[in-house]
Amino acid sequence: MKSYRLDSFSGIEALTLHEEPRPEVGRGQVRVRVRASSLNYRDLVLAEGTYPAKQRTIPHSDAAGEVEAVGADVRRFKVGDRVMNYFYANWVGGVRRHVPEQYMAEHDGWLAEYRVVDAEALVAMPAHLSFEEAAALPCAGVTAWNAVAGVRPGHTVVTQGTGGVSVFALQFAKLLGGRVIVTTSTREKRARLRELGADEVIDSAATPDWASVVRELTDGYGADRIINLGGASSLEQSIAAIAQRGQVSLVGALGPGGPVDFFKLFWSQATYETIGVGSRSDTEEMNRAIAAKQLRPVLDRVFEFHEAKAAWQYFAKRKVFGKVVVRH
Repeated sequence: MKSYRLDSFSGIEALTLHEEPRPEVGRGQVRVRVRASSLNYRDLVLAEGTYPAKQRTIPHSDAAGEVEAVGADVRRFKVGDRVMNYFYANWVGGVRRHVPEQYMAEHDGWLAEYRVVDAEALVAMPAHLSFEEAAALPCAGVTAWNAVAGVRPGHTVVTQGTGGVSVFALQFAKLLGGRVIVTTSTREKRARLRELGADEVIDSAATPDWASVVRELTDGYGADRIINLGGASSLEQSIAAIAQRGQVSLVGALGPGGPVDFFKLFWSQATYETIGVGSRSDTEEMNRAIAAKQLRPVLDRVFEFHEAKAAWQYFAKRKVFGKVVVRH
């Protein structure tokens, strides 16, 4: 089989195509013919050697495909089932009381023609989705789903930018009945955001103090939920824009660190919750909602398997709208 590995942690150029034996299934395992996988910011960080990873790892933590073979004692799936992985290989649900196992850290990822994994590490993909669409979901989709959890009809939700998590947050918040405000520094993307359902779009390049605009748009009340995607660099504005008893969902570490004004944070009287993707049960809950509403992930661009390095180079420009996917 063909697979891509990071032969070193020296950047995108270390991504190398290999020919390897097709893996065989063991007890409790399934072999997946991978049909699509998607990129996350984590892949780029890993390639630079600034994220814990196993040596010569296969990248991509998100994928979808079909079950080609099943091992003894497998009951969850049968040959031909269309499946996707969830982000952690061993967090089924409930409170996380152990260190979850991650693809590319403890396990190879999915940028290969075939992968053998434990049957418990997979979920059924929504039937109406293509493999490319389903491959967009495990990290960004579940992160956004948990970031907007608890949003009620009429709540105001703010999300930042047009990357995978932000676009999913917009879609899910609308699905839950929220009023959605999106900040973007790119004027050309404003119309597309409105087409997806954004009620208001703030040009954050023209108005760096976007919190004041959020206050104006909410009659001084502030947003009930803010998806903070810029790390410390956007947290100051999120603190200024959040309503009392609202929630700021802190997603990843996508921006630089820096000091936080503790008193502003304290007097905001809001909840600040870190979002670490989610469990298998979270993924299945999200998939049920997606299926019920026939929601479709937004794909920025789909590359072919032999174009994987080009996909990484394109993604590294950080100018995407939605998810970048590799078709296998």
